[in-house]
Amino acid sequence: MALSLHGIALRYFVEVARTGSLSEASARLHVAVSAISRQVARLESELGTPLFERRPRGMALSEAGERLLAYAQRSLLEAEHVMKEIGGLDALHGSMVKVVSSEGFAADFLPGALAGFRLKHPGIDFNLAVLTPGEATRRVRDGDADLALTFSLAPEKGVKVEHTERAPVFALMPADHPLAARSKVSLTDLQHYPLVLPETGTTIRQLIDITCALEGLLLEPDLTSNNSGAMYRYAQQSGAIMFTGLLSVRDRYAEDGFVVVALSHPQMRQRSIQVQTMAGRELPASVRAFRDFLIAEIKTPQARNHPMR
Repeated sequence: MALSLHGIALRYFVEVARTGSLSEASARLHVAVSAISRQVARLESELGTPLFERRPRGMALSEAGERLLAYAQRSLLEAEHVMKEIGGLDALHGSMVKVVSSEGFAADFLPGALAGFRLKHPGIDFNLAVLTPGEATRRVRDGDADLALTFSLAPEKGVKVEHTERAPVFALMPADHPLAARSKVSLTDLQHYPLVLPETGTTIRQLIDITCALEGLLLEPDLTSNNSGAMYRYAQQSGAIMFTGLLSVRDRYAEDGFVVVALSHPQMRQRSIQVQTMAGRELPASVRAFRDFLIAEIKTPQARNHPMR
């Protein structure tokens, strides 16, 4: 039998894959469970293999289902792209770009990049979601976002890395701090000063925890937070030392009375910035334009008179 991957069947299949349940997919799509079940069964019949493993508590994708899901997500996005082209909406006007980002970029760098891009292309709107690095990557891989700007410690599956560069962790401290004149500092140097740490699960905290475990250190922060803006403001007002990537604070730290000092541990350099899109997807013109603009902004040299040690 010839294979015929119909749009409706693919949409139903994708929703069942996302929810893990025929009934939940039915509720989201406002379509009868029986209709969804028939379309999924039709796909399985045409492909000659099960797409799901039926379990007591839901449905899990089979290996074949995983492969079809990646294809289906790309196909549905590209179909939407073609419809916009036909309707004349895919030019750099009237478009919406969905961006996801790690929290560290959202306080300063990324809003500035979005505003700068819209000065050139006022017809393009944005939706920005701030997520953990893993969730940001998942949104792009699943087709729920067009582009991710995130930190990464390891290669990611299902996404195309449009740009990557090292993003070492620095110590951000007041310009008059006793350690501010040093070219490098270690965590041992810092452990007796007031510190601000991000919560467990962030890439910075993961690298700090690895380094502390390797060197037998215990850091006792004055403040632990999941919000980089709150940590930055606390460090500014209290004189505490904060850990950060340079891009996250590049355009403001000098004016706010800080310097950034490199950390001597090699583990603190094992992190990268990544601009990610869905693997295999043909990007709309609006997403391509913003991707290129964003990469250029990331590559922009540090502003003059920003003191680094």
